[in-house]
Amino acid sequence: MTTEQITGGKALVDALITNEANIAFGVPGESYLAVLDALHDVSNKLPFITCRHEASAANMAEAYGKLTGKPGICFVTRGPGTTHASIGLHTAYQDSTPMIMFIGQVASDQMDREAFQEIDYRRFLSEVTKWTAEIQDPNRIAEYVGRAFRVATSGRPGPVALALPEDMLRKLCGEQQSMPYTPTLAHPGQADMASMKALLEKSERPLLMLGGSGWSATAVHEIEQFSENNHIPVTVSFRCQDRFNNNHPNYIGDMGIGANPALIKRMTDADVLIVLGPRLGEMTTDGYNRLKVPVPDQTLVHIHQGAEELGRVYQPDLAINATPITIAPFLASMKLAGSNPWKKDTLEARASFEKWTTPIANTGDVQLSDLYRYMRETLPDDAIVCNGAGNYASWLHRFYRYRSFPSQLGPTSGAMGYGVPSAIGAKLTHPEKTVISISGDGCFMMNAVDLATAVRYGANVVFLVFNNNMYGTIRMHQEREYPRRTSGTDLTNPDFVKFAESFGVQAELVTSTTAFAPALERALKAGKPALLEIRVDPEAIAPTTTLSALQNR
Repeated sequence: MTTEQITGGKALVDALITNEANIAFGVPGESYLAVLDALHDVSNKLPFITCRHEASAANMAEAYGKLTGKPGICFVTRGPGTTHASIGLHTAYQDSTPMIMFIGQVASDQMDREAFQEIDYRRFLSEVTKWTAEIQDPNRIAEYVGRAFRVATSGRPGPVALALPEDMLRKLCGEQQSMPYTPTLAHPGQADMASMKALLEKSERPLLMLGGSGWSATAVHEIEQFSENNHIPVTVSFRCQDRFNNNHPNYIGDMGIGANPALIKRMTDADVLIVLGPRLGEMTTDGYNRLKVPVPDQTLVHIHQGAEELGRVYQPDLAINATPITIAPFLASMKLAGSNPWKKDTLEARASFEKWTTPIANTGDVQLSDLYRYMRETLPDDAIVCNGAGNYASWLHRFYRYRSFPSQLGPTSGAMGYGVPSAIGAKLTHPEKTVISISGDGCFMMNAVDLATAVRYGANVVFLVFNNNMYGTIRMHQEREYPRRTSGTDLTNPDFVKFAESFGVQAELVTSTTAFAPALERALKAGKPALLEIRVDPEAIAPTTTLSALQNR
């Protein structure tokens, strides 16, 4: 400690800069004015992105965490600000994304009185964070912040929340010593690798599944080497398609919602299933039905960075506590003995994937799979594609191909409204890259207000809005369970072109397949945020069915 006195707000900002935070997202609040004041002097080191809704701010921070592997930083005010932002914490928790949310809190002398907007965040957020705490003493700010960075990035990554009483932030304290965080990463043991190699060498039908967080471009490349060296087929978990080049001959598809039936059969028929990264959650396992609980029929090798996840649902034959980046180098150098008898199966599985992802016809003038074929053939390999939740995303997941890491932002939590703010966060994180936001009309409107943020900060995202005037996923389930009894799923939308133009966004309406390519090219060259409203026939509810087919079953 030095003798110089600073405010708690400045101590907090100093601690963030020490831990190499380089951008923060938020909505300002009177509860943390001292922090905003301290940020004023370091805007060149730690810019504060002013958002129009706390859910957007949290989603932008979560997107930053996904893309960089470093905690995304979000600031929100007490009460309503935090409840709005809690959706981002939930996504970060389920997606294992490092993130830190700083929450303005009521003054210390007003606590436990249900003061204005008061919430006990240690209770309220306990289910959606790895750790939630409240800093009472400004002299301990560096300690708490340093711990927050380490908790958010160590083991299974995830979100942390720190509440900041407003009087604590105004108090004077001494400058505090701190050092940049380093995450604690689990490493595989020599015995782990030997056991895994022995299981594979006895295998006849192995399958490698990738997913989860904790990846790097280097780790992805090393896993590609492992797959190539041993001709092992590779699948990925729900919304983790950028963990392996989709154009690689050993890539055979994603095990998400509406997965290729032939791929599902290959997983159920596998004799050794290596799962590197995923938790094997509900979406990947189709309600825990694709693999038996708790002991799968397959010999299961589960590799996960969180020790508490190993055996949580599925009991593996071999559990390895390691991160993708620590185990990938060992796998890249592993060469299995024998002739790899499954090589022919890998070629057949790839052929099945190619057939499954060949564009198919849908009702209406816009052929959705053709749009994604065009984008996968023309967008740069490192383009970042962002989506929220809804049936519209099933076309993206099936017909687009991710060729580099990181290039996919989609909430495995199934949160609507993610596509717009995540794309803005992505563009501000990587301004040199092409960023595409994909939303349904219902999903888009949940955070459409932050088009203003994109314009303000020059985040030149191309926003694609697929408009069928309904909540498509719920309508699909409704027609399946209660045919022709529509309730609550029809939508009345604005003119999306005029809406976007009112923010200063370039916008066009697309009503045919042939109109899409030139409109997208104009959007990419606009030099500012651009939006394409794409009119979709409501009958085109999913790649595998129509509304009428559901009604007539």
